[in-house]
Amino acid sequence: MKREIRSYVLRQGRATPLQKLALEKLLPIFGIAFSNALLNPKEIFGRVAPLVLEIGSGMGETTTEIAHSNPLTNYVAIEVHGPGVGSLLKKIDLLALKNLRVIRHDAVEVLERMIADASLAGLHLFFPDPWPKKRHHKRRLVQPPFAALAARKLAPGGYFHAATDWLEYAAQIEEVFSSSTSFEKEQQERKNRPLTKFERRGMKLGHEVRDLVFRRKM
Repeated sequence: MKREIRSYVLRQGRATPLQKLALEKLLPIFGIAFSNALLNPKEIFGRVAPLVLEIGSGMGETTTEIAHSNPLTNYVAIEVHGPGVGSLLKKIDLLALKNLRVIRHDAVEVLERMIADASLAGLHLFFPDPWPKKRHHKRRLVQPPFAALAARKLAPGGYFHAATDWLEYAAQIEEVFSSSTSFEKEQQERKNRPLTKFERRGMKLGHEVRDLVFRRKM
């Protein structure tokens, strides 16, 4: 998947002292360094289990709740923003989660270079940047090349789960994945996804949230 335009901008948000400490002390413990070598999940987690990748874990509330509620599944969260990574690391440490690790790097490059083909049980994309202005739509992550990449990395029967409160982007996600011959849509509103603080705030403002789940064909 050749891509020169990234789907995010590195914002200069200030990390709190505790987030900075977590990045310094906990990233070497719970983090996975980006490399051109394929991940060995058994080596990382000490077991063989279904592997789910989350793109854009934000501050980590939903990510840690899902991992805590599903101890038999291994999770790798990808996030580029320092404060979010620091917050997630603190939560992993506090909950003593053995089934969640973090990569601080571009998600597409991680998928392309570190994830073996047909190895993922699931792929999460919760509330990605919608890039609402038309001239910025090219920055949206979900485009046909991304769907092709997801199809390669998901095992047969694996799922892609997206959630967004930007309905026009939801329509684009649905069109992209419905157009792929590798996926079929599931009539399922929510799949192991707790409400986020962002989502609750949006719902109070009257925002409609769409959950879209597509299954990799066998």
